[in-house]
Amino acid sequence: MNEYFDVLNENGEYKGEVVSREECHKKGLWHRAVAVFIISSDNKRILLQQRSSSKKLWSNLWDVTVGGHVLTGELGYETVIRETMEEIGVKLNKESIDFIGGTISENTKGDIINRHFNEFYVVHKDIDLKDIILQKEEVQDIKWFDKEDVISKINDNYDGLTNKAGCWEYLIKYFEIGDLN
Repeated sequence: MNEYFDVLNENGEYKGEVVSREECHKKGLWHRAVAVFIISSDNKRILLQQRSSSKKLWSNLWDVTVGGHVLTGELGYETVIRETMEEIGVKLNKESIDFIGGTISENTKGDIINRHFNEFYVVHKDIDLKDIILQKEEVQDIKWFDKEDVISKINDNYDGLTNKAGCWEYLIKYFEIGDLN
């Protein structure tokens, strides 16, 4: 199945253009992506996925719980719901999803030029790992990590994690703000 994305300009505004995933990445066109962190209800653990060894970017590294591209006509929270079901077989509802921020990012590897307007989300949900169904093309493992362990990895130059800088910093900021309340 070919995926199609809405093309954005450098300010994040829709250009009225829709292109395939391949064309978007080949030409380095701006488009939208989401990342979601599933955090335990006690706010002490974060569910992370290990990216498949076949992924062109960040293979074998630990990453956000779920991430993906926003398809043409989709809203960010709809992408979070769709991607979470696809990648780990977990059903979410709109009310459980909190938007925590966004950044832009540019990553190039080989013939892939990724230019994203990223949206970051948090969901509080206790999930038993035995209930997870991995999409093997995307995810090779999933694991609960202690919050402090993840923060330490981020602060240690993303030790074993994808180097999606803005994404991880929003997670840290989310915890800092939560600790103040």
